[in-house]
Amino acid sequence: MEPVAAVVATGAQQAGKLTLVVADNSSGYLGVRLNKPGQPKPYQAQVKRGGKTVYLGTFATAEEAALCVARTPEGRAAAAERAAPPLTSEEARQQAQAEKLMLVVAKSSAGYFGVTLNKPGRAKPYEARVRRGGKKAHLGSFATAEEAALCVARTPEGRAAAAERAAAAAPLTSEEARQQAQAEKLTLLVAENKAGYFGVHLAANPGQPKPYKAQVTRGGKLVYLGYFTTAEEAALCVARSPEGRAAAGRAAAAESQGTLPAAPSGASLKEEGTVPPMPPGAVVKGEGVVPPMPPDAFVKVEVVVKEEEWPDSRPKRQRVKSYTT
Repeated sequence: MEPVAAVVATGAQQAGKLTLVVADNSSGYLGVRLNKPGQPKPYQAQVKRGGKTVYLGTFATAEEAALCVARTPEGRAAAAERAAPPLTSEEARQQAQAEKLMLVVAKSSAGYFGVTLNKPGRAKPYEARVRRGGKKAHLGSFATAEEAALCVARTPEGRAAAAERAAAAAPLTSEEARQQAQAEKLTLLVAENKAGYFGVHLAANPGQPKPYKAQVTRGGKLVYLGYFTTAEEAALCVARSPEGRAAAGRAAAAESQGTLPAAPSGASLKEEGTVPPMPPGAVVKGEGVVPPMPPDAFVKVEVVVKEEEWPDSRPKRQRVKSYTT
């Protein structure tokens, strides 16, 4: 005969639409441990909260303890996770693409960063976990390696690993960076510096593998975006930043209005056929333009008349008139 406490727990579960999540342990339920066999309340309920174990109490039956776990946010989350149908490998890849996440590959039995093949032959053999605060954080078990990798990719640790892999990817050539900027509809702002681009600086030692440094000013402070092989690749990194997009937008708006580009300090738009701004004190010298005369200057004009034939066939010269003003 089933214990009264277990019947009460089952009834409460059905009334509250809760799920007693089963688990492969001595008690048979998630978050429940058979702690003190032979005692009146041998089952202990506990959950992981904020990286720490929280004890919920001791109970006479495993079902009563599981009901206590099911009422917690952690128990509800675990039940929802179990209820959701598992994603196939292709569905997990498509979801990662939709969320703009990277499933970071790794040299392991599972093939992905943070994923291990823990229990072969089980319904959910792949385990997802990350290093957090110097300790391993278990994220769950999954049917496919890609679904587990998607879970990892959604964490801060997974995003950081993806960013690190992307930074270590094969560098872009100058032409590839220009083509990528064109594909993303970005502007590489040129500047009068050694690198030739806004936000890009050539390192003190140009012989390094990645001599070009990309940086922007954010919140009044310099923010370094990384080091790159070519100036164009660094300029592409700057162009992708909010500051780079804003600078390009201001320059484009000023250009469309026919005014000088309101680019950031040291930056300019370089186009074919445009005339650079004149420095202070400069003058324009055009054809047919008479420069201004000094106050004490004068002009001497001479009028020369060609020789003419007189009736007696002797060449005559007309007197040359001259005057000054």
